[in-house]
Amino acid sequence: MNNTISILTAEAVQLLKALIAVPSFSKEEDQTAGLIGLFFAKKGIPHFRIGNNVYATNKYFDERKPAILLNSHHDTVKPNKAYTLNPFSPVEKEGKLYGLGSNDAGGPLVSLLATFLFFYNRPELKYNLVYAASAEEEISGKEGIELLLHSTSFNPPERQWAFALVGEPTQMQMAVAEKGLLVADCTATGIAGHAAREEGDNAVYKAIKDIEWFRSFRFPRVSDFLGPVKMSVTVIETENKAHNVVPSQCSFVADIRVNECYTFEEILDTVRRHVSCEVQPRSLRLRSSSIALDHPIVKSGLEAGRTCYGSPTTSDKALIPFPALKIGPGDSARSHTADEYIYIDEIKEGIGLYVKLLEKLL
Repeated sequence: MNNTISILTAEAVQLLKALIAVPSFSKEEDQTAGLIGLFFAKKGIPHFRIGNNVYATNKYFDERKPAILLNSHHDTVKPNKAYTLNPFSPVEKEGKLYGLGSNDAGGPLVSLLATFLFFYNRPELKYNLVYAASAEEEISGKEGIELLLHSTSFNPPERQWAFALVGEPTQMQMAVAEKGLLVADCTATGIAGHAAREEGDNAVYKAIKDIEWFRSFRFPRVSDFLGPVKMSVTVIETENKAHNVVPSQCSFVADIRVNECYTFEEILDTVRRHVSCEVQPRSLRLRSSSIALDHPIVKSGLEAGRTCYGSPTTSDKALIPFPALKIGPGDSARSHTADEYIYIDEIKEGIGLYVKLLEKLL
């Protein structure tokens, strides 16, 4: 088996290098979707594409059996200005592979693909395997995993899903729970006036009071796995272009990470009772999610020496309507950073651990 893992690792790294070399920002993943499709084609594996999402099923797929989804994303954020390396030039140095998306989520993406290949030709699997490389994860877009799950070709009514492995950089530890994400657009309204006179009602000052509430308020219910609800104001702006106008409106954005102790509706009700600004949620889709600690895949991970934790970040796991475990090679602390990288050994170890987790069940 070790020799097979080594061969799969080498192929996975080569594919990851090819993916890094092609920009794949959210909604612009056409070329990387093509590369993943070409990889399958060269292997003689039938594959399908819906939008910029690519998927394949194991050779002896049997609709009478439940399916396991192996999912990760091939879109990336845009590189930040602190990069010292070319983000689209894959560089292998001192055991690291540098490049945009190498860690988030290229490493998990190709590791899950290698795992899919490991089991692809086996005729007597207890479960079907479905591999899906999805788009728009970084923006929680509706043309990614959600589009696949709403497609009857990918997800026919008769299909039974056992669970999903969602590939994200978790150092191959098990994110059994994940905070939900509630983004709120907040608007404080005042009255315009000339800044030189005692005129108007400054909307910025009104917003400041509300922003201070977001900064200091603490929701009392704390999760054992996910900790407290966390609120951060991340954007603030007015419509003003001139310095001498008292602004009549001030808008700001609140990023709210919600544990499983609260519904989004409860969070919004509390916010609206404490602030004077108008509060409008962008979406109510990305709710907190978790998988039972006695689920077979979690038990398999525990037997393999993996630990359980709650993740503060949101992924496609939030949009999957059946049990899902977030786990993958790489480190979330490297995601969206300048000169992003993943260790080659992390990919090899990730493939080996994915295989070990699934082999007990398959």
